[in-house]
Amino acid sequence: MQAMDFRLAKWAPGGVSLWALSPGLARAQDMTVLWQQRPISVLLAMALGLIALVMLVYGIRQTLFSVQRMWGVQRYPYAGIEQAQWPQVTVFIAAHNEEKVIADSMRSLLQTDYPAERIRVVVVNDRSTDQTAAIVDACVNKHPGRIVAFHRSGGKPGKAAALQDAMCHAVGDIALIFDADYTPGPGLVRQLVTPFLDPEVGAVMGRVVPRNVSTNLLTRMLDMERAAGYQVDQQARMNLHAVPQYGGTVGGVRISAVQAVGGWRDDVLAEDTDITIRLLIGGWKTVYNNEAACYEEVPEEWSVRLRQVHRWAKGHNQVLLRHAWTLAACRSVSLRERLDGLLLLNIFLMQPLLLLGWVIAVGLYYMNAAEALTLFIPSALLVVYSALGGFSAFLQMVYALRIDGQSRRIRLLPWQLLSFVVCMPVVSSALWASVSERFTKKELVWNKTTRYAKQVPA
Repeated sequence: MQAMDFRLAKWAPGGVSLWALSPGLARAQDMTVLWQQRPISVLLAMALGLIALVMLVYGIRQTLFSVQRMWGVQRYPYAGIEQAQWPQVTVFIAAHNEEKVIADSMRSLLQTDYPAERIRVVVVNDRSTDQTAAIVDACVNKHPGRIVAFHRSGGKPGKAAALQDAMCHAVGDIALIFDADYTPGPGLVRQLVTPFLDPEVGAVMGRVVPRNVSTNLLTRMLDMERAAGYQVDQQARMNLHAVPQYGGTVGGVRISAVQAVGGWRDDVLAEDTDITIRLLIGGWKTVYNNEAACYEEVPEEWSVRLRQVHRWAKGHNQVLLRHAWTLAACRSVSLRERLDGLLLLNIFLMQPLLLLGWVIAVGLYYMNAAEALTLFIPSALLVVYSALGGFSAFLQMVYALRIDGQSRRIRLLPWQLLSFVVCMPVVSSALWASVSERFTKKELVWNKTTRYAKQVPA
């Protein structure tokens, strides 16, 4: 061994050993020394590097969606269907204390161009304590046979539990589901039903568009967020044969498919994400139709907005904890769909991870751990992350506004950064709540979104 070291040292220029000339070995030696001297700094640097890598993956994903939506081939294979043997459809309107908006929702569905003999509207009045029941009953008496009232006075709270009880009123195999504050257009039912002519389709989702955009700054910001989520993110997933997400506010499901995967789960806040993943694992497809637009009332107060975000994040994380491993191990699902589905399930972990990364970075700064950072985080990773990981979510908003012809609203982009920062602790607390309730089995608390419209008489 000594002779070998001598020969290497003699061969190497300047008498330096080849072991020292190897960058990888030198780096390993530096890591070993640093670990012996400052183990906490090394662990924190490794954690920060992992967080930067995860954020970079999501940044590349969102950038890919934006570029594909802007310049790629758009895919909607059901656009040319105008005439068909239309199936029997049951439209469910989920309502809980919706006296301000329920009449307008029922009136809009009565004006649909779907064949009247093939559609039934069921209003699911879930434990309302206001005038919702009276308004619904008045409309039922005025239009007998076209609208059915299902008054639910007890049972578990939440839309999933109410829908599970109301399914006994379904006629046919197709169920469309709307929230009471959504106003569907005359052709929306037909647009949502068309993909179900494909027997592989288990769920369909339409686009959500705010109708109270001009109320204040918050509603304008939420309009940008909805546009990015639907116009870019959902449509790009549809184009790339990935996993469009079914949303329980303006969409539909095949009842037999839902029953085949276990029915509605009443112990989760995000019943739409839950059914999306279970349908995917069960071999069913979810379709997004960007042309099937429905109009909603978005929150006008920050307190209402933050409660809504907390509910979404908590419900999403509940689905993550239940189905992530099953989806990852499901060989009947394509690799592309599995990857996109797992990234979709983990989306509400990004803000807590980013917040943790900021805390670690500040800690490393005060620990004078620059050497540990340079060892574990390559400069190229930081450059690419800074270019993509930090701004990709806002890039989707920019592209969505360009596609919708609303380029002037890009001036509101700095306010979106403020909204992002405000929502970070809310999403982080939702992660803790979902993890803790996973083991304590607490009863779900459903925070209803406040309505602002003036009451519409029946």
